[in-house]
Amino acid sequence: MQELQLDFFDIPSPCRGVCKSDDKGYCQGCFRTREERFGWKELNNSEKQKVIKRCLQREKRRNTPVKEKVEQAEPDIVQPSLLDPPVKENICSVIADDEFDDFEL
Repeated sequence: MQELQLDFFDIPSPCRGVCKSDDKGYCQGCFRTREERFGWKELNNSEKQKVIKRCLQREKRRNTPVKEKVEQAEPDIVQPSLLDPPVKENICSVIADDEFDDFEL
């Protein structure tokens, strides 16, 4: 029933009297773009409702806290990058003697 009433009455401007634009170009008070603010009187009621819905979405997005990345503990073993310079290791120190117990020629 509320939608029917909106067709009979003009939808008031969502202006909150702040009238400052943020870095994205939205009003900091009502979250309308410059075009939406200056063209408000020329919009029909259906268009005004759409603008108000967009404004509510913008406000909700701005007020939603940013999720912080969870820091993960560094693993003990770090896989080297292909871009790292080659590291020369003594092959004998890497292979244990008991690894060749079952080896026969």
